[in-house]
Amino acid sequence: MIKRQDRKVNRSKRHQRVRVHVAGTSQRPRLAVFRSLNHVYAQLIDDGASRTLAAASTVEMKAKGNGVAQAAEVGKAIAAKAKAAGLNQVVFDRGGFLYHGRIKALADSAREAGLEF
Repeated sequence: MIKRQDRKVNRSKRHQRVRVHVAGTSQRPRLAVFRSLNHVYAQLIDDGASRTLAAASTVEMKAKGNGVAQAAEVGKAIAAKAKAAGLNQVVFDRGGFLYHGRIKALADSAREAGLEF
């Protein structure tokens, strides 16, 4: 009998592999991205102090448009919050998701808004 792999388990394994190499500091926090079925979430995390510095999501913004356009708005919002906190550089953590679609749109719009990663 062939065992069927669970998508969430596979994503979790990919995320753990990435997290071995990616860590956020107070000067260069980790931009963690999570994509659910309906929403996109982004957080700036200082792993050294174990605290979230800023967060943005489609839930709090009530963004209009399709998923890619909403993700781009979240990217702009998280970049603005990072600038307000005095942060210019971040480490991008795609969270085990493939780098395309909503994840790529969020990253590109954050770059355009002035974040470096």
